[in-house]
Amino acid sequence: MNLQQLEYIIAVDTHRHFAKAAEASHVTQPTLSMMIQKLEEELNIKIFDRSRQPVVPTEAGEAVIQQAKLILLEAGRLKEIVNEMKGELKGELRLGIIPTVAPYLLPLFLNRFIKKYPLLKIKITELTTAQIIEKLKSQQLDAAILATPLNNVVLNEYPLYYEQFAVYASKSEKLMKKKFLLQTDIDTNRLWLLEEGHCMRSQVLSLCELRKKELDTSNLAYEAGSIETLKKMVDMNNGITILPALAVQELTAAEKKQVRYFKPPAPVREISIVTYRHFVKQRIVEVLKNEIKAAVPTDMLTLKRQHITMLEE
Repeated sequence: MNLQQLEYIIAVDTHRHFAKAAEASHVTQPTLSMMIQKLEEELNIKIFDRSRQPVVPTEAGEAVIQQAKLILLEAGRLKEIVNEMKGELKGELRLGIIPTVAPYLLPLFLNRFIKKYPLLKIKITELTTAQIIEKLKSQQLDAAILATPLNNVVLNEYPLYYEQFAVYASKSEKLMKKKFLLQTDIDTNRLWLLEEGHCMRSQVLSLCELRKKELDTSNLAYEAGSIETLKKMVDMNNGITILPALAVQELTAAEKKQVRYFKPPAPVREISIVTYRHFVKQRIVEVLKNEIKAAVPTDMLTLKRQHITMLEE
């Protein structure tokens, strides 16, 4: 038994296909199949049911795969210990990030971070919260940046900052006459929303109590895939939308005149680094956390008297 064999069975479990697993592992399919067969012979079990498509683990195989993941994590920890003793920050960090955070946060710290730590390879993928949680659990991601709390016992959360929500509205909207807004000032029939799957959509629904209200019929129904699209829909078709604070910072001076803030305590979202409970690259995450906190406005680092808008189930 060797670590390579354990990596191969995890690859097959991930892709549920021997050829795809071999391609992802950068080996030929016969090589991968032979190595897995040798492991099965050594353990005297069948790890995969090859008669089914897609390939699935047997009951015994499930237990072996879970243990293999833990073994590989601990093996990776040996390298981390050595790097820490040498004072080096090196290796790979597979980082997930939600789309409503990525375009506003990454430019604040990423270039400086990769220049400061040239031996560290960072692979960043934009994913929805549900996709991130699944990939953290299956160890296809090392860490992620997303809105919390998630209330998931297998995940560790390390808060980074608290981002206030604001309203971006066309000049013709009645609420533009007010200096500060209440949640009840938002006409949900004038509200542009992100499409299903985005956690910020869930938070806006919670903020506006939208699930409890009946919406009027409109001749235009549009759910956007990005915050930038929401803003443009307001500019072109009137109405209102909700923006997080870092997105507000990106607005022009003229666009900022279309922003209205909520009356304190303002609704905010908590943004955190999240890892799986068995994660071993703790020093990398600690350094990343410190770099991000140094890059965001200092008033976003503390909760103060603000109200975290929770994720709807």
